[in-house]
Amino acid sequence: MDKPLDEARSRDLAQEVKSKPKAPFENAHRGALATKSAVYVQGFVAFAGRRCIVQEHAWLELEECLLDPSLPFLKQTPENLHYFPAQRLTVKELKAAIEEAKEDYPDDPPLPIYGTSPYEYYGDVMLGGKEYQAAHQAAQAKCRELKQKGE
Repeated sequence: MDKPLDEARSRDLAQEVKSKPKAPFENAHRGALATKSAVYVQGFVAFAGRRCIVQEHAWLELEECLLDPSLPFLKQTPENLHYFPAQRLTVKELKAAIEEAKEDYPDDPPLPIYGTSPYEYYGDVMLGGKEYQAAHQAAQAKCRELKQKGE
């Protein structure tokens, strides 16, 4: 992650948009709508600790920092979180993608958004393009690095 996670602003945003546990895509969507010049980002987060975990996630990117409206539910300090983006969408692009998903797949939730096919495998799942596969591999590599360091 080349931009720092702003913990205070992330927690404030979580309260403002009434973030919910286990809903990172919806939390980031509501956060993007409430934050001027935010970019909605989907990808993976690696949780450092005794057992490094890679999880699909969504957050916001601003020019100067990252905001994660799901931060209160991650139960981690910002230093233990490592973000790996796979897809970035402006608010306009996000709204359009959600509308398209609702039209094309009315019985499914519109988030997360995986872009266009062909899709690639990451882990045991096939969703998202090559960007998802690359982000997942980078997150796994970070976990291996952290384990070697004993973190």
